[in-house]
Amino acid sequence: MLPASRLGLSVTQENGATTFRKDGLSFTYVEGLGWIPPLEAGLPPPQGAMLPVEVVRAVGLVAAPEAGVRSSASANRLRLVFDLPEGDVVQPTPSSLAPYPGRLELSLPYFAPGLEAVRAAGVEVTARYELQSTQLVLQAPPGRFYRYRTFLLSNPSRYVLDVYYLEPEREEALMPGFRYREVWAWTPEPVRMYWLEALPGRWRMEPVGRPGERKVLPEMAPGALAILNGGYFDGRTGTPIGLWVRGGVPLSLPFGRSALFWQEDSLFAGRPRFAASVQLMDGRNLRVGLNLARARYTVHTLPGLVGRAGEGVHVVQGEQIIATYPAPYELPEGFWALTFPVEEPIARTGETLRLLVSLEPPANHALEAGPLLLQGGANVFDPNAEPFRDRAPVEAVAAQSVVAWSQEGALYFIVTEPMRPEALARVLQEQGLWGAIRMDGGGSAQLWVQGRLRNPVNGLLGVRPLVNGLALYPKP
Repeated sequence: MLPASRLGLSVTQENGATTFRKDGLSFTYVEGLGWIPPLEAGLPPPQGAMLPVEVVRAVGLVAAPEAGVRSSASANRLRLVFDLPEGDVVQPTPSSLAPYPGRLELSLPYFAPGLEAVRAAGVEVTARYELQSTQLVLQAPPGRFYRYRTFLLSNPSRYVLDVYYLEPEREEALMPGFRYREVWAWTPEPVRMYWLEALPGRWRMEPVGRPGERKVLPEMAPGALAILNGGYFDGRTGTPIGLWVRGGVPLSLPFGRSALFWQEDSLFAGRPRFAASVQLMDGRNLRVGLNLARARYTVHTLPGLVGRAGEGVHVVQGEQIIATYPAPYELPEGFWALTFPVEEPIARTGETLRLLVSLEPPANHALEAGPLLLQGGANVFDPNAEPFRDRAPVEAVAAQSVVAWSQEGALYFIVTEPMRPEALARVLQEQGLWGAIRMDGGGSAQLWVQGRLRNPVNGLLGVRPLVNGLALYPKP
């Protein structure tokens, strides 16, 4: 049943007869008799000012092919799916993402009576049915950020309309040279992004935290203007996973993934080059692999299972081998290990073994994280380029945390709602950024500005304590 007004009809009721009129067209229904010729009397009757679709077609008020309508709605989006008639040659023109001022009017080359059943909280949906089209009007809630898009699907043929009415973007000036922003990115679904921007020459960044100790980020740097979560760590022991250099002093050794390096206001991100060796009691140096960069002899600096079948494991505390075991072996916290072919031992329990690591590029501060997203303005994200046994950081839909910078030296702390890293790299490149690296994500992704957490986190568990972070201060 369609309202007569949506078809441009006027309605009069007199002496049991209901007459519908439009532009010289007139047709009448009489109680007890049915429709008056030329309509067939037995067509379904009207209900007040509502007309059955069969009568609408019989009278010739519509001639467009009919499309079925399905809908789904959320707090910030209405999706309408039009199931197009099979073999239909009338194809609506798809549109890329476009703004609208809260009221959206579209002309569809179809008869779509199913629009009468569409209900979306806060959105008014009205349609006017004309001979060759349906004029659709959507009025979204006031005070929102508005975008819409349309696209076609095949097999079966469908026309999809997505109408978004999102929380407004916002911007806050914090102090000269610093601003906070909340913006929408499109992946193609909308994703809220939380940005802290520091202009070139105005910022100073420091790594904060302590290996093996977990704290809520603001407790690590109470006087910081902003603080972003840092790199990965072992959840059981709080041991940082990967390179961590503060003030030129290594607090943790490389694991084998990309790291952020900085000196003053000069930033770089990439895979660190390092050489590792062990010095034996007789003074000889033996080149070794380090963590994920395995070799015939490999040093392991993180707690957990180390070594492979057929290898031996020297367990070292400080510079002394305190035990030797067959691999694999569960390395406890506070120790490091050297794995070696069992037929080629190079030392014995009780002897000294000194670990030497040289690192390039040299930097005052460094923090390993990854994967690398942008380098030199190019999208360099490659899910297989870096060693991640847990694929979540390179594949999963999760909250993302990023340090990014412009070619001129502006610095950005960014946290996002759940999205994929590959989409994040694309969005950041579209924003014109020069470099970007992903920090730890998921429940660890946190951006604190002026002591307040700006991005939503998992409220079931509260704010996750972390091992390290990046604190941002204004330069004097």
